[in-house]
Amino acid sequence: MSRALQLVFFVPLMIALAACGGADPEGDSQSAAADAGGGGGRYTIVATVGMVSDVVVAVAGDRADVTALMGSGIDPHLYKPTRSDVERLLDSDVIFYNGLLLEGKMTDSLIRAATSGKKVHAVTELLDEEYLLTPEEFEGLFDPHVWMDPAAWANTVDVVRDKLIEFDPAGEQEYRSNAEAYATQLVALDEYATSVLGSVPAEQRVLVTAHDAFNYFGERFGYEVVGIQGISTESEAGVQDIERLVDLLVDRNIQAVFVETTVNDRNINALITGARARGHEVVIGGELFSDAMGDDGTYEGTYIGMIDHNVTTVARALGGEAPERGLNGRLGE
Repeated sequence: MSRALQLVFFVPLMIALAACGGADPEGDSQSAAADAGGGGGRYTIVATVGMVSDVVVAVAGDRADVTALMGSGIDPHLYKPTRSDVERLLDSDVIFYNGLLLEGKMTDSLIRAATSGKKVHAVTELLDEEYLLTPEEFEGLFDPHVWMDPAAWANTVDVVRDKLIEFDPAGEQEYRSNAEAYATQLVALDEYATSVLGSVPAEQRVLVTAHDAFNYFGERFGYEVVGIQGISTESEAGVQDIERLVDLLVDRNIQAVFVETTVNDRNINALITGARARGHEVVIGGELFSDAMGDDGTYEGTYIGMIDHNVTTVARALGGEAPERGLNGRLGE
């Protein structure tokens, strides 16, 4: 792992992983798998956020029971694990988390799990640091919202596949087959996003949202992204921030702004009010999923459905062409 990535994954956590959870001898790993999943029984996996759990579910298939700690509408930047969350982590066989500081308030719990001998893995560990974005407010650390770029997020499939094979060698063929099938779906998603977002007139490719969760989206699809708040929702927008963005809306003749499911919409409404006071009408182009997916049991409650919803909503609101029900005709299910 690169020097910069080691910084991002927290020094204490990396020490704990190296000592206890990340580099067990092969015999110990295979013994643990035999006791859990490799011996014929299902084993348990805990993922921190829905985007991670969705990859894990797709790759693990029927060999494991997967639980996500944070569900729909939960902001991972602010989330503090409950006692039951800690118990789930300690009772699990394998843990996957995003990394890149997304789950900052869970560090102590992840360290505790690692030092207890659990296998704890960051799904973003294969991303090249040259790809990762470094916002000014993070003082040299990285933007964690990499799932907004489906092409980059595909790297997490390889991480999950390899870690599950390491833990449960008996399931290797199933894991490889499941990973290949899911990766194919991600390729189709990326191609769809590229097509519909490319149909938006170049001058309208400005995405104004509640906070800076869409910078990888912007890099991938050629959009200027403007967030009222910073990378983390812990930051606060001031009056000058609102005034600056009202100027942007008016000067650039931006017609639509977007709210997010995990962020209060008061700042977006302040933008709309400020622009109207200057004679410029702006509408809410739709609600986007940023730090959490949709409700469990819905299409938008999957990673593919989440991104499908976002790109379809953005394209249609900003003057592009996209089918009302998205890539798979499933939006709204």
